[in-house]
Amino acid sequence: MTVHRPRGVFAGLATLDVIHRIDAPPGPNQKITAHAQFVAAGGPAANAAVTFAALGGQAVLLTALGQGTIAETIAAELREQDVEVIDLAPALRDVAPVSSVTVLEATGERSVIGGDATSLHAPCPDPAQVRDLLTGADVVLLDGHHPELARAVRDAAREAALPTVLDAGRWKPIMDELVGAVTDVVASADFRTPGAATAAETATALQARGATRVVTTAGPDPISWWDNGQRGEIAVPPVRAVDTLGAGDVFHGAYAYSLAAGAGVEERIRYAAEAAAIRCAMVGPRSWVSAVGDIEPPAAAR
Repeated sequence: MTVHRPRGVFAGLATLDVIHRIDAPPGPNQKITAHAQFVAAGGPAANAAVTFAALGGQAVLLTALGQGTIAETIAAELREQDVEVIDLAPALRDVAPVSSVTVLEATGERSVIGGDATSLHAPCPDPAQVRDLLTGADVVLLDGHHPELARAVRDAAREAALPTVLDAGRWKPIMDELVGAVTDVVASADFRTPGAATAAETATALQARGATRVVTTAGPDPISWWDNGQRGEIAVPPVRAVDTLGAGDVFHGAYAYSLAAGAGVEERIRYAAEAAAIRCAMVGPRSWVSAVGDIEPPAAAR
């Protein structure tokens, strides 16, 4: 019997991350030595796509890389992770972003100097091309980077009535156009709508803007969810965190996978939380990839 592999389309940012594990951040004019160093592709959509592929799905990343050595390195590393990379800005040159990342040895907390899409003005993709790229998709994820790409994918996903996840890491102007046009908004603990002081106020504001389903992560604390008037909280697996870089992106990728598999909102959250916990417990940007493949699949996919 042939098992269906969910197909996910991820639209947004891909970067090159240069990662250093350190005891403490350097002070002014200070040089320090890292305990370990890594280079890997990063970015919210890219990491979510890697997770989706690691869980057994077919992952397609729509992004803007252009030409150049950094762009080639990003694309090659993602393809090694079984992610199909489609560059929608091939005429640009030397625009692929680089992020410098530090991870504290004692706590696993990460700091990022990026490296995002702010200065990269990717052209608006052809709507017909985007519709073709979404053919056969089971789920779509947007991270809000590359606004023209986000709008085009949003419109095509809505036209095709596809489940669509919005990775709400931080507020961007494009968010106002996206939150009411997706099926699931998955927000970080730090995400705030303008004027909101708490995650709960943010969830209320998102629903007022048209979001029907909102999930808010909070690091090691329980995850809150709101769904068509219902709400609840789900505890996350206890774990000793040694590396939190990309943990939220892993959550989003696993959430998208279980959404594509037809799981309910609580099961989606538990499944994604387990994947994120595995990521936090392992050092390095790709050490967790094989381990998440051992997670029991969502019930709807069995």
